[in-house]
Amino acid sequence: MDPSFRLCFLAVAFGFVLIINGKLSFATSSYEADPPQPFIPERAGSEFDDPRFVAGGPAGDPGFGAGGPAMAPFGADFGVPEFGGPDFAGMMGPVPEPLFVPEFPVYIFYLGEKKLDDPKLVTQSHLEILKSVLGSEEAAEKSMVYSYHHGFSGFAAKLKPAEAEILKNHPEVIILLENRKLVMQTTRTWDYLGLFSNPASSKGLLPETNMGSGAIIGVIDSGIYPEAGVFDDNGYGPIPKHWKGECVCADQFSAKDCNKKLIGAKYYIDGLNSDLQTSINSTTEYLSPRDHNGHGTQVSSTVAGSSVSNVTFPGLTNGSIMRGAAPSAHIAMYKACWDVEGGMCSVADVWKAFDEAINDGVDVLSVSIGGLSEIKSLDIEIDIAIPALHAVNRGIPVVSPAGNGGSRSASVINVSPWIITVAATTLDRSLTAMVTLGNNKTLLGESLYAGPEMDFTDVKFIDDHSSVDASQMKGKVVMFFDTQKDVVPTPDIVKENGGLGVIYVRNPIDRIDCPVNFPCIQLEIDVGSELFFSTETASSTPKVKISTYKTIISEAVATKVGKSSARGPSAISPAVLKPDIAAPGVTLLTPRIPTDEDTSEFAYSGTSMATPVVAGIVALLKRMHPTWSPAAIKSAIVTTATKTDPHGELLSADGTNHKLADAFDHGGGLVNPEKATDPGLVYDMGINDYIHYLCSEALYTDKRVSAITGNVTEKCPSSGSSILNLNLPSITIPNVKAGNVTVTRTVTNVGNVDSVYEPVLEAPQGFVVKVSPEKLVFNKGISKATFTVTVSSGSHRVNTAFFFGSLTWTDGAHNVTIPVSLRTRFIENYFL
Repeated sequence: MDPSFRLCFLAVAFGFVLIINGKLSFATSSYEADPPQPFIPERAGSEFDDPRFVAGGPAGDPGFGAGGPAMAPFGADFGVPEFGGPDFAGMMGPVPEPLFVPEFPVYIFYLGEKKLDDPKLVTQSHLEILKSVLGSEEAAEKSMVYSYHHGFSGFAAKLKPAEAEILKNHPEVIILLENRKLVMQTTRTWDYLGLFSNPASSKGLLPETNMGSGAIIGVIDSGIYPEAGVFDDNGYGPIPKHWKGECVCADQFSAKDCNKKLIGAKYYIDGLNSDLQTSINSTTEYLSPRDHNGHGTQVSSTVAGSSVSNVTFPGLTNGSIMRGAAPSAHIAMYKACWDVEGGMCSVADVWKAFDEAINDGVDVLSVSIGGLSEIKSLDIEIDIAIPALHAVNRGIPVVSPAGNGGSRSASVINVSPWIITVAATTLDRSLTAMVTLGNNKTLLGESLYAGPEMDFTDVKFIDDHSSVDASQMKGKVVMFFDTQKDVVPTPDIVKENGGLGVIYVRNPIDRIDCPVNFPCIQLEIDVGSELFFSTETASSTPKVKISTYKTIISEAVATKVGKSSARGPSAISPAVLKPDIAAPGVTLLTPRIPTDEDTSEFAYSGTSMATPVVAGIVALLKRMHPTWSPAAIKSAIVTTATKTDPHGELLSADGTNHKLADAFDHGGGLVNPEKATDPGLVYDMGINDYIHYLCSEALYTDKRVSAITGNVTEKCPSSGSSILNLNLPSITIPNVKAGNVTVTRTVTNVGNVDSVYEPVLEAPQGFVVKVSPEKLVFNKGISKATFTVTVSSGSHRVNTAFFFGSLTWTDGAHNVTIPVSLRTRFIENYFL
């Protein structure tokens, strides 16, 4: 192995950005693994601090248990269904203890594109800025947490609030941010998507890219468990010459843990530790790239895990093979998220991970992290969006989750147009167990119980969840109806009090973390109601038994947008369609970190696993089309997506109410990797388009624009330039009025040189939509064409909700489809 690859070094962290050190975190259940969500201080310090009591979500979610650093306000309704309904905070009991506030919080100062090439000179310029308020270089060096000097310019520093306020007005400071908390958000997947379902074939995305060989996928997450078989490097060629990253030796992680598969591993903790009352130490976490939480290992294996044969797991057929999307690609892990308070990341640490990943030479970034906010401000989504913009501007696609806001409208996160935002769907696989009643009638529910089928046992319905009464549980199967206004005991509480099994009856949007070794099943409300009625009307003591779960793979198992997958429209910019695309992210089988209590190698996980599915596909597309921009790759994925599952059934959207899925559920639709290799036309974008977005939606000034681009002559577009004309692979008009609205798009031909495309329009109900011209003609001298779409309100006379349709350009061989979403607004600032 190359000696330079084995380099171990002591990491010295510097940073330059003005943000109060924000934190990110992740919450992963055995059903749906969710992207990082904000810590909720109102829910800390109550009588329900025991995380085994849950309301609307799995135990261990961030926000339960003792308090932590405060985060910037995100609005009253942030839509994290795991934590329960809007009345949840009020029912949590006593007023919490005051949250710890550090004397010197971490702030992040963003300065834009770096003006110097030498990182040392960039760092020195950051120290000079700090020196201007702290008085000496020694004080500046002591204050600095990170200097961002590779991918962009900025720094993170520990300051008094008054000092930060002074630096906010420094002429070189573009943005000052608080260092917030964020949270972190498979075997059947690739056969389901048709990606390499026939290994003997020489055609297709995987064989034509040699399964991603040579691609480097950066993962910003919770670290990696290198011993997992999916990170084996047998048969790997040399490490790409452009790679400049390193393998950092630290707590139980050495150079030998890296190889030709895992070619880089770093960790970042200074930003988070600076804002914690008690610093993270080696007794509770690995102070190294080693994964303690498991989330990063799952993400890494999904994006680029090597093929592992003969996987054994309850419910799988013999000889099953596990592999990632790009099984021959290289992985670089950037650990910026930590197993504390349910899983947490610091914005300052995440920015440093971006900064170094850009410099190290990653080709794609998979970032299953995000915050939540519904307040429109200049700071919206900067946590991820600003460093992601610099990555994209250097040709590095950034893929992130839509979030776990559930089926609530406008809950989607990571909404910037340069980010590929991913919603999560189910597979054609169901993990099902049966509840058998005393009369032998069976009811189906979701379960991972892998033990033996239990004997008929007394069942007890418990409606008082406020306290635990062992006498009601001992020797029985207990049943709870969860209305989101109660805190229900988790399975381990039931087991500790002598219960033999547990049945949860819940709205389909909610989940409890059921173990594999205790009879536990989840029923939807209508099924649970039938069970309740049967027990209440039984002539003798009602009894039930719970079976071992079975894996059902069938076209009869509907593909649905996951219950917790966040929905559009974007609350920040409703004219920018989000999410962009959907991919399987629920009940995916991924490696896990074995423990003394559970030595199994694999586990089912969920929502944030949709992000690496798409990130791996993006890496393959970039290998096949190395000259395509991140926007072109995104366009290819969106315009070739399907509105049906692989069996031809229309996608539905799961949630409180089931419905057919629309663009706000899945963006362009379900990703179709093979079709994306040859999209015909692409809707391309570059930095000027993104500047247009920032000026229109975030109210950026010319000064900010020139700083971000590093071009002093760069300015915002004229006031007459509409955000509706951003060259997105979608058309979303949230304010159709009495007159006509016309939008413009430009497509680039990446298919046959000589081709003619004609439009096929599916107009949203009631609207009048016209496309001009009637043909797009391409030849050797013409590779781009512009068209307009004119919309009028048609039959609508009142303010409406969104209606959905599509526009397809076809040449007979390619169908280039974009979603069209329209809403009327005859009365401004009034919904209906």
